[in-house]
Amino acid sequence: MTSRNARDLVPFGRNSGAGDARAPRVYLHIGEPKTGTSYLQSLLWSNRARLAAQGVVLPGYNRQDHNRASRDVREAKRVPSDPADPWIGDWDVLIGQALRAGGTAVISDEILAACNPGQADRALRSLESAEVHIILTVRDFASLLPAEWQEIVKCRGTVQWEEWLDSVIDAEPAADRRRRSWFWTVHDTLATLGMWSRNIPTDHVHVITVPPHGPPDLLWERFATVLGIDPDCIDLTDASVNPSLGLPEVEFLRRFNETLPKDVPYWFYTRDIKRILALDLLRTRPCQHRLGLPPEGEAWAREQSKILVAGLRDAKYDTIGDLDELIPGPAARPYVGPADLPAEQLADAAVSAAAELMHRLYLEEAHPARRRPRPDGPREAVSQLKWLVLNGPWTGRVLRDASHLAGVRRLRVIIWRVLIRPARHRR
Repeated sequence: MTSRNARDLVPFGRNSGAGDARAPRVYLHIGEPKTGTSYLQSLLWSNRARLAAQGVVLPGYNRQDHNRASRDVREAKRVPSDPADPWIGDWDVLIGQALRAGGTAVISDEILAACNPGQADRALRSLESAEVHIILTVRDFASLLPAEWQEIVKCRGTVQWEEWLDSVIDAEPAADRRRRSWFWTVHDTLATLGMWSRNIPTDHVHVITVPPHGPPDLLWERFATVLGIDPDCIDLTDASVNPSLGLPEVEFLRRFNETLPKDVPYWFYTRDIKRILALDLLRTRPCQHRLGLPPEGEAWAREQSKILVAGLRDAKYDTIGDLDELIPGPAARPYVGPADLPAEQLADAAVSAAAELMHRLYLEEAHPARRRPRPDGPREAVSQLKWLVLNGPWTGRVLRDASHLAGVRRLRVIIWRVLIRPARHRR
């Protein structure tokens, strides 16, 4: 196993000897969820120009394009009532952009970890002409488990904490645990790496440990080390950290989900309720309690972490960070579960959320979205017109509706190259 610290920068353009050094280089950051992926993605997209100057290109126009491509390769079903554009063909479009960007391309979506072997194989075969690197960020089980349950609740889940935790533990010995449990679908780390690393040199498979303590920019330093760039080349001020909710807030949200009428579609919940309640309102409240593991769950998590660390050491992947960071220490505070919460704390979270929601609705009605400012000069006006014609809402919808056709997918790649002009940043 190769272990590196964040400041041990490797030369840009390094090659293990497997593959053509002139081939495009593509880094697939495939997960795992709840391991700082949102933070890393916010840094990548808010520093797109700075990264391009370093020879690192992000295919697509925004972060959602990577998620849409992930849905395509995972064969995710789209509900007919969903107002989002269809995503069939988006993986091939994104890969086409990555292969034609010049230099190094990065694709990041944490739910790629949920691919089955056939889907991962399709993704890798689409990159046969490139030098492919796999990146997986990994976190200790003791902090990961509460974060995953909370994410399930934020996505309209209603299962109680102890019940969910028991289901994860019960599924662990099963050979088909990835099928039985979403947690194991995206956090069966050794199986995920084995599935994605076939025919890829082990030094092209990068495992980044998430620091349990310390500033979040240490995670970025480790990620930048993999890309072979100076971590100080980007601006950290716009980084979006995804903080967890307090225990009263997440338990209130779970009960809210239980009483929400069933005819509210999932896409509406994700787009509006999750965004307003979970991501904007509840997470800004002062945290009174953080959810941890009960004593029996803590012992199980420590044992699972030791098994994972031993497997990663044997696999000899390129490790950035310290694998011992994946072994949790003893809990800092006595365990407090949702059933132990005083009723007034839940009521306070509910009243606060209702008041803030009404305030948000008032502001949106009293201060509607501002119109786009007028272009500053004829050159900017021409640029805006070009974007509108080639990638405006109507054009984008028409092209996505027809992206089951190979010719349309190729056209979308050409349009991206015209608008983004990645060739300007080739070394």
